[in-house]
Amino acid sequence: MTFASGAGATDGDQETRTIRGALPAGSPDYVYVPVEVPSGVREIRVSYTYDRPSVPAGTPGNALDIGVFDERGTDPDGRGFRGWSGGARPEFFLRADGATPGYVPGPVGPGTWYVALGPYTVAPQGLSYELTVTLTYGAPGTAVPPVYPPQRAEGRGRDWYRGDCHIHSWHSDGRRTPAGVAAGARAAGLDFINSSEHNTHASHPHWADLAGDDLLIMLGEEVTTRNGHVLALGTEPGTFVDWRYRARDNRWAGVARDIRRAGGLVVPAHPHATCVGCGWKFGFGEADAVEVWNGPFTPDDEVALAQWDNTLVASVREGRGRWLPAMGNSDAHRPPDAVGMPQTVVLADDLTREAVLAGIRAGRSYVAESRKVSLRFTATGDGGEDEDERTGIGERLHVDRDTPVTVRLEASGVPRCTVRFVTDQGVLLTSAPLPVSGSGIVEWRTTPAHAAYVRAEVRHETAVGPLPGVMAALTNPIFLGNE
Repeated sequence: MTFASGAGATDGDQETRTIRGALPAGSPDYVYVPVEVPSGVREIRVSYTYDRPSVPAGTPGNALDIGVFDERGTDPDGRGFRGWSGGARPEFFLRADGATPGYVPGPVGPGTWYVALGPYTVAPQGLSYELTVTLTYGAPGTAVPPVYPPQRAEGRGRDWYRGDCHIHSWHSDGRRTPAGVAAGARAAGLDFINSSEHNTHASHPHWADLAGDDLLIMLGEEVTTRNGHVLALGTEPGTFVDWRYRARDNRWAGVARDIRRAGGLVVPAHPHATCVGCGWKFGFGEADAVEVWNGPFTPDDEVALAQWDNTLVASVREGRGRWLPAMGNSDAHRPPDAVGMPQTVVLADDLTREAVLAGIRAGRSYVAESRKVSLRFTATGDGGEDEDERTGIGERLHVDRDTPVTVRLEASGVPRCTVRFVTDQGVLLTSAPLPVSGSGIVEWRTTPAHAAYVRAEVRHETAVGPLPGVMAALTNPIFLGNE
């Protein structure tokens, strides 16, 4: 797509070009349409449409995502990345002093830009599209330097902090503004949240005014590939994480290392979701944690929970010190999705990005359906008056294999719920329903020889089909015995 040189254009002059194309079934995951941008352009605006023919039942129809890279190119380092809206918007614009949500403001430099088309699904008949680009000439506006939220809030020292690390605003396919997300987080009693827009970091500067002494706002991205989604959690401001690969491309390990180099955690999201491209296909060897509970608890989460438990058994069987912690997040996009349902409750040394990420990485956390739910889960060796013989979530109780151990769960905010203690053998204790007050204590005696680890589940009476009751809370494990 070529425009005039721009010579002789006056302030406010516009040029528009339209092209039409077709993508066959089985087309590449990403197609780049070059746009030759001349000097003197103040704003670039892109709109697109595509056909949606009828398809047989059970066959995906057309869905076409869109984004843009500037004259610096489309390389995986992201230097040229200027935004992505997926299929959420039919048009976008960029200029030095502003951009559509999901896109990065900045000068419209001369050279070859690339409109990135992502044929998410293509009907058997193929996908026909029309792409329109409008350039506006004139002096560029004044760019506003980005300001990011602080990396600490006023905490309570070492304490349990509540957070939701998977939330969407209108900077990707959500319907809430960042202000609406922050208001929802405060209403849910959260101490921290994490920005997690699909394939863009453009929202990062828009959170600075919304953080406060009562709310830590971390920055990240939901990296949305064709083989699953993963949270780049708590990365440095402005970090770009590429998403243009599949498991077969053998790029994932390098991307995971890039996330960690940027200070973040690698957390596969909703690994058993059934939408196209949502199921996690990269394995868990590079993961720092895994999202086993995503939004209202469903059979998908039940499968994710079972798979995660299998990773705990494998870590015990193989004698590995490393194990994979679990977390839960809302993945809230729009009302009635509830921010903070569920929420991960983390034992952190303070309310700082570094301390919260350290707590998640260490598995010192549990997942609760709301702020009303609180748990205290401990294991104590025989002679437990000595504090050195008591340990908590995500830790190891170092006692001999035949030492009697008392596992104790104190719960509140869970009326009529049932407690289950789960070990490497499976469920070894199911309690009677807790009282209507929602508070209760459940204890169980075991030994490290009998249970290599114990974790707790708190479930409602209502079952999901043939599955156990809907989850109200779950913990990471306590490991028993000397390694």
